[in-house]
Amino acid sequence: MQVRPELPIDRHVEDQGAKHFDATAALAGPQLANYGTIQEVARCKEGTMLARSNLPYTVEEYLALERDSEERHIYLDGYVFDMAGESTEHGTICMNLSRVVSTALLRTPCRAFAKDTKVGSGPGSSKATKGLYSYPDLVVVCGEMKFHDKHRDVLINPIVIIEVLSKSTEAFDRGEKFLRLQTWNPTLIDYLLVSQTSAIIEHFVRQSDGGWSYHKYEGLEQTVQIESINCSLRLAEVFDRIEFRNVTDHQAEEGAAGN
Repeated sequence: MQVRPELPIDRHVEDQGAKHFDATAALAGPQLANYGTIQEVARCKEGTMLARSNLPYTVEEYLALERDSEERHIYLDGYVFDMAGESTEHGTICMNLSRVVSTALLRTPCRAFAKDTKVGSGPGSSKATKGLYSYPDLVVVCGEMKFHDKHRDVLINPIVIIEVLSKSTEAFDRGEKFLRLQTWNPTLIDYLLVSQTSAIIEHFVRQSDGGWSYHKYEGLEQTVQIESINCSLRLAEVFDRIEFRNVTDHQAEEGAAGN
C-alpha cells in the first residue's frame, strides 16, 4: 500500500438546506507517513485536514464517493487518504505473492484478492465516522464472503492479510491498522508484513486465547508456512527478480516517487 499527501479541499456545500458532495472532486487528506497510532494520525488531521474541511465524512459518504472514483482511497475515522502509485519493487513483490498464494488456493474453499478489494474494520455503522476502510496488498477469504452492505464491495471476514511495506505506510501498517484489524476482524488469523528492501517477512498469527505470536523470517532460503490456508511462502519466490540495493538509495528513490 502506498500513500501520498494531497491538499485537502472542502467537499461539503450547503444548497437550499441540503448537504451535497462533489463526487468529481479529488478525495484528499493528510499523509499517513510515520503515523503508527491514532493519536499521531489525529495530530496530522488537526494540522491539515480540519483547517480546510468543514466536517469529516461518514462511512456512507466515503463509500458513495469511492464507488464513483477512479482512484482508491483509505478511510480512517472520518478522514480520507489519497493512495498513490507504487515502486517497481513493491509491484513485483505483490505480483509474486499473488501468484504463489493463488496457486496454493486452487481447488480449495479459499480465494485471494489483490490491491483492489476493500476491507472494513469498524463497528459497521454507515452513518458514523468510526472505522478503517483499506485496500490490503493481498487478502484471503475462505468459505462464504461477508460484506459491509448490499453493495458487496467491502469485505469484513478476511482470514489472511499481507502488506508489502513502504516508507510512507510502515508505521501505520504495524500500528493503528494492525490494531483495528485485530479488534474488528475476528476472522483474521494471519497478518504478514513483507519488506521490499530486504529478504524479510514478519508473520503474526492469532492464538486461541486471542493473543498473537510473532515470527521473523530472514534470508532467501527461508519458508513461511501459513497454516490457516495451507500455503508455503518461499522467500526465494516472494522476492524473485528483486535486486536488493543500498537502503539509503532505495529510500531516496521512494521519496522522489512520492511513496
